[in-house]
Amino acid sequence: MTRSDRDLVISGNPASVLLRDSPAISRQIAQHLVRHVAPCRALAGDLIDAEIVAVTGICLDIAVAMLDGADRPPSSGRLELAAAMWAREGVPIEAVHRAVNVGLGIAFDLIAVRATVDDYSALLEVARRFVDISDHLTAAVGVAFMRELRTVVDRRHAARRTLASALLSGHRASPVARECGVTIAAAYYVMALAISPRGGRDKNDVADPPPAARRALERIGTELDGHRDDQVLALLGIHGGAVLIPVGHPAGGDLNAFISRLSRAGRVSIRAAVVESPAADIPEATRRAHDLLDIVDRLELIDGIYHFGDLAVEYQLTRPGPALERLGAILDPLDEYPELMETLRVHISNNLIRQRTARKLQVHVNTVDYRCRRIGRITGFDPSEANGQWYLRSALIARTYRKSVIDFPTSASVRGAP
Repeated sequence: MTRSDRDLVISGNPASVLLRDSPAISRQIAQHLVRHVAPCRALAGDLIDAEIVAVTGICLDIAVAMLDGADRPPSSGRLELAAAMWAREGVPIEAVHRAVNVGLGIAFDLIAVRATVDDYSALLEVARRFVDISDHLTAAVGVAFMRELRTVVDRRHAARRTLASALLSGHRASPVARECGVTIAAAYYVMALAISPRGGRDKNDVADPPPAARRALERIGTELDGHRDDQVLALLGIHGGAVLIPVGHPAGGDLNAFISRLSRAGRVSIRAAVVESPAADIPEATRRAHDLLDIVDRLELIDGIYHFGDLAVEYQLTRPGPALERLGAILDPLDEYPELMETLRVHISNNLIRQRTARKLQVHVNTVDYRCRRIGRITGFDPSEANGQWYLRSALIARTYRKSVIDFPTSASVRGAP
C-alpha cells in the first residue's frame, strides 16, 4: 500500500474503492442531475440520459484514478467531446460546471457517509483531493467549451463578413443570407468608418498593426456582436471599414449613440459618414459614404458621424471641373505663409471658434485674430465676414482635392478592410 493509499483509507478501505461500482453510481448521479440541474433536465431523453451516464462514468474514472494518486489520470477526451456538444446546443458553461461539481459532491458524500471519527484526517485529505479533481474536470470542460465557442463564433463571423462583402460589392447575397439565417432588409444605413487611436495616428504608418490596434478592433467586434440578431453587418480592419444597419433596426435609432458606443468599446477615435440606401444600391452608397468620409478626413473635422446633408456643399465642391481649380487657387498666395495656412485650416475645422483654434495652435486668441486679418489682406477674403468665410472654406475644400484630382477618390474598396 502506497503512502497515498494509507492517507486515503476510509473504514479500512481505500477511498477510491467506494466509487468503483461505476455504472450504478453513474446512473445514480445522472438521475440526480436530470432531476435537479435544469440544463440536464432540459436535455433529458433516452439518448441524452445515456450520454449523461456515460460522461458521469468518465468523470468517476478520473476521480478514482486521482484518488489513487495516479501520475496521469485517464483521458478527459470523452468529457471534452460532450462539453463541445453542449456548447453547440447553447448550454451555459456555468451550468455544466455546476453539474460537474454537483456530481462530485454526490461522489464525495458516498465516501464521507462511510467515515468514522478515526477517519477524520483521511477524510480531510479526500476533500483536498476532490478539490484537485474538480479543478481538473472544470478545466477540461472550460477548454473544450471555449474551443468550440470560438469555432462557432469564427464561423458566424466569417459568414457575416461574407454577407457584408457581398452586399457592399453588389454580388448576389441571397444564398449567403440564407446560410447565415439573416433576412436582407429593404434599406440600410451604409456607414463608412475611420478608426484611429485617441490622439491620432501617423497616416504614413503602414507597418504591421500593433497589438493595441488589433485589441481595439476585437473590442469593437465584441460590441457589434451585442446585436445578437445578426442583422448588423460589418467589414472592418484596424483603420476602419463599413457597417450596414437595417433601417428600422434599434441600432439605427440613434446613430450618434451607436458610434459613441463603438468608440468607447474600442477606446479609439471614430469618424463616420452615413448614407441611407435601398439594399440594391448599397455599392453606390458605399462609394458615396467613403467619399464623404474622405472629405471629413481631409478637413480634419471633429470625431462623430456625418450625414450626406451635413456635407452636401463640400461634396459638390470636390467634384472635378474648372470651379474646383478656380476655388483652390484662392489660397495660392498663402503658400508663402505656412503658419497662416495652418491657422486657416485649424480655424475652419473648429467651426471658426477662436478660443478652440487658439488652444489647438497653442497661441493667444489675439494671435488668431491677427492672423485672420492677414489672411483677409493677402487673399482678399475676410474670415470675419460671412461671404469671406464661405469662399475661404470652399477654397480650402477645393484645394485639398485640386492637386490630387487624378487620384480622385472612388472608394472602390472598403477602407481598412483586409
